[in-house]
Amino acid sequence: MIFSPAAARVTPAPVATGAEQPLRTVVWRALGTDCSLQFACAEDARAEAFVRAAQAWVERFEARYSRFRPESALSRINAAAGRDWVEVDAEMDQMLTLCGSVHFMTQGILDVTALPLLRLWRFSDPAPRVPTREEVAAAQRLVGWNKVRREPGRVQLPLAGMALDFGGWGKEFAVDAVAQLGIEHGLTALLVDFGHDIRAVGQPPGRPAWHVGLEDPAAPGSARGSVAAVNVGIASSGDYQRGVTIDGRRFGHIIDPRTGWPVANGCVQVTIVAPSCLQAGLLSTSAFVLGAEAGLRLIGETYGTEGRILTQRARHQSRGFYRYEVT
Repeated sequence: MIFSPAAARVTPAPVATGAEQPLRTVVWRALGTDCSLQFACAEDARAEAFVRAAQAWVERFEARYSRFRPESALSRINAAAGRDWVEVDAEMDQMLTLCGSVHFMTQGILDVTALPLLRLWRFSDPAPRVPTREEVAAAQRLVGWNKVRREPGRVQLPLAGMALDFGGWGKEFAVDAVAQLGIEHGLTALLVDFGHDIRAVGQPPGRPAWHVGLEDPAAPGSARGSVAAVNVGIASSGDYQRGVTIDGRRFGHIIDPRTGWPVANGCVQVTIVAPSCLQAGLLSTSAFVLGAEAGLRLIGETYGTEGRILTQRARHQSRGFYRYEVT
């Protein structure tokens, strides 16, 4: 069943058998992707209240932090690059602090200032081209979290052309926030899925775990195996769907801000199971950029996480990933 943010109405659920609560599904479009909620709730009023709260939260988040919305708080900061300091409220201040933490935790791989590089590699153009090394170097001079100036209640991007983009982890952040909303509404069985970034709360009625299919890189859109999820976040990174071939050479869409170039280390897909969706997303992208050996080492060094890395020739996984696999 599909709901729009303006029509967050949940129809009465089917009658449950025994002590089981009915499982409801809600799907809508936001954050540039399909967002879905599956949850058990016997009370129609409480279910509707949760869906309204979840969709309102997502709409507000997108309105404030999307770089594609010219009126957003993020766009206001970007528009002042190279000129003015911009006053920010406490919430934006916290988000910017999180940006710094993300940059540190991912060894600079997830850098919200990398937008000039993303704009340079225009894969969606009808006639894409490989930028020159001079163009990449010029864009890289605008990249670097350490360049951002911050003072209590205000921020400045000192160089014209600098810009921030929360797209590298904003969706995962939203998944965790909506999962927490569900918990606050008394839900004990909930699956939040925003564009295949997932957070599982509890277990679905009558089953030991949520089964989450893992996409087959060789056949996008179909699953090859699945993982059993209970109170964890799941995220995958891969460039097998998004990219472009120029003069016989393929370039994937994941850019390493440290080099300015698309990742080309043989990785095809990284899947992470972690305590939160945000942590899973940060690790999946970082491991993909680092490559199989260093990526697997990073996963192993991160407490409470497990992962699988597929390359063009092999499969690598952390020691405990098998505990989540469903054959």
